[in-house]
Amino acid sequence: MIKYVMSVICREIEARSLLTKTGIPGSDYCLNPYVGCAHGCRYCYATFMKKYTGHTEQWGTFVDAKTNAPDILRQQMSRLKKCSVIISSVTDPYQPVEARYQLTRKCLAILLEYDCSISILTKSPLVLRDMDLLRDSRDIEVGITITTNDEKIRKIFEPHAPPIGARIHTLKKLHEQGIQPYVFIGPLLPMNPDELSEQIRPYIDYAYISRMNYISKTTYMYRKMDMEHWLDPVFLNGIKRKLHGHLNGKMVHNENNSDIHQIAEGRAMERLKEI
Repeated sequence: MIKYVMSVICREIEARSLLTKTGIPGSDYCLNPYVGCAHGCRYCYATFMKKYTGHTEQWGTFVDAKTNAPDILRQQMSRLKKCSVIISSVTDPYQPVEARYQLTRKCLAILLEYDCSISILTKSPLVLRDMDLLRDSRDIEVGITITTNDEKIRKIFEPHAPPIGARIHTLKKLHEQGIQPYVFIGPLLPMNPDELSEQIRPYIDYAYISRMNYISKTTYMYRKMDMEHWLDPVFLNGIKRKLHGHLNGKMVHNENNSDIHQIAEGRAMERLKEI
């Protein structure tokens, strides 16, 4: 069945498997309730999914909803011991279609039944909808991806993702509820590191910082803006040092070219036949 949700073509599909073994540090499995992502980020590593799922549409204009995801997850969990799961790795689990299908919420509730260790990474304030479930877990973390403090830059690189202010507000609300959120600053887009650090520091438990690993996707954009220096590793290391300094007292992890995204990509390619 095909439906149109907020100008995005949404197809309902059935998955044969949901949990995928992953090499992402701290997680046994990743869980992706959707294929594709409506945020349409220009740098997104997950565009490789088009090659293996038959999609020819522009990235950001299609989403496949795995409508049987909760049923498949319950079947898989019945055969597993307690495990750690990251939601998710090649899609945003709280992109707009989640408001309709609630697949992430349903899967989260099942993982909580099995007392799983859960990590969520999203750009969306929709995660706050599930605060009742988040508070019920003894072992859960929620990360918010923030790549810049400049809304003009956000609109260029992340045209359909939530505004930066909404993401910072989400960090604040999670912090107020005792969730102890973290921030994923990656990829490092043009920003003022002093201002970004000041905005997020009160609300985060720790931070991951990652530079642009998929340079070929965005080089022409940086050239057009006369900002190619933001692709220079030496320059970016200086930005990372500034973020470290201003986030003094917070645990900061640096992600290199073998970061969470590339690990996720490799694992996803191995298991795409199960979609």
